[in-house]
Amino acid sequence: MSNSINAPYYKTVYELMCEGDSKIDPKLLSTGQLIYSSPATLSFNSPGATGFGVKRAALAVPGSVELLVAPGCCGRNTKLLSQVKGYEDRFFFLMMDESDIVNGRHLSKINQAIEEILDFLEEKPSVIMICSTCVDALLGTDWDRVCRKAEKACGVNVRAAYMYALTREGRKPPMVLVRKSVYSLLKPSKRDNKTVNLMGYFTPLIDDCELYEILRSLGVRTINEISRCNSFDEYLKMSEANFNLVLDEEARYAAQDLQNRLKMPFMEIKRLYQVDKIHSQYMAMGSALGSEIDDSSYKEEVESIINRITKEFGNITVNVGHMLNANPFELSLALIKYGIKVKEIYVNITKADYAYIKYIAKLSPQTKVFTNLSPTMLYYDVSDENIDITIGMDAGYYNNKAANIAWNDAKIPFGYAGVKKLMLQIEETLRKERG
Repeated sequence: MSNSINAPYYKTVYELMCEGDSKIDPKLLSTGQLIYSSPATLSFNSPGATGFGVKRAALAVPGSVELLVAPGCCGRNTKLLSQVKGYEDRFFFLMMDESDIVNGRHLSKINQAIEEILDFLEEKPSVIMICSTCVDALLGTDWDRVCRKAEKACGVNVRAAYMYALTREGRKPPMVLVRKSVYSLLKPSKRDNKTVNLMGYFTPLIDDCELYEILRSLGVRTINEISRCNSFDEYLKMSEANFNLVLDEEARYAAQDLQNRLKMPFMEIKRLYQVDKIHSQYMAMGSALGSEIDDSSYKEEVESIINRITKEFGNITVNVGHMLNANPFELSLALIKYGIKVKEIYVNITKADYAYIKYIAKLSPQTKVFTNLSPTMLYYDVSDENIDITIGMDAGYYNNKAANIAWNDAKIPFGYAGVKKLMLQIEETLRKERG
């Protein structure tokens, strides 16, 4: 453990395991100290600047537009996002002045703002997503009520998206609530027992993901993903699905809402990088659906690739970051199981991570865990480190002399195909670095 004021703060995985999830050091939590927040800084300090923050996620419904109701300081970064291809003329702004912040006067302007949006657009939007900020969280604004009134007055679908940074550590953080909002327009429909919805991400799975083929082998004809819907009508057809398959736990609340409203059941599988756990998960899914799943060809292929890499390159050392398409601890555990040394992990820790920490502690107890939140990361120096590869944008930032795999492409790696793609990138990178 490092406690020096002039050194980056870290704990070993073994120390974390011994302390347990009930006594997480406040220095590892955003609520326990002044925070540095390097991942946000690398994303220009805006949840919507890169990837899918609330502002961009709220526009997942085809034909939707967004009204950002916020002080000017919260709207500046959104202006950059509105210049991204595909988002032109989809962002509109209702700026709050000091009087609005004090007395909530901006709420009386919502209907007028929506009418102006409708007058400006050549085609009527499928829905207007009203994105609000921490100001309204502190004011206690009932946005559901505001949206219902606006919908009735303006004759267009209106939904709320909450960009409340204050609730990120809560039970229903912004990215959970926005998923509920984007599926809230689905209405009761005749069900098709050969249709399934994949829920969880705002971009599609990688095209060669075996999950598509596995579902088709079970008799599924139509696999819906909101990111692959090209029109609002296609989006509405998601209500015909026999069940929802939740791929990210942040979509669980949305799936529960659909189960309550539309009587549409759901099951959940995770994005994993441990080959044995991927196999177990598919077997459990097949059992739940009353069918056998044969994943042997996918499993054997990726195991062959892993064995080839570890045999050819011998000792491989990596550092794993937080800004990537993976749970950093689960990915680290998978790599360690494959014989790859994980020296350091940079992560914003949660209680859920301890499910992996206890296993990493048995296999690699001296792996260091740094928190991206700590201001002491300003002192991080890797001038004497020998790291083959870093995985994740933040890991690459801290270890700028090592080869980096960002691992944050728009299409989502999942299942055996995700492991295969990552391992092939590791192989390609090692060949370039080692000649």
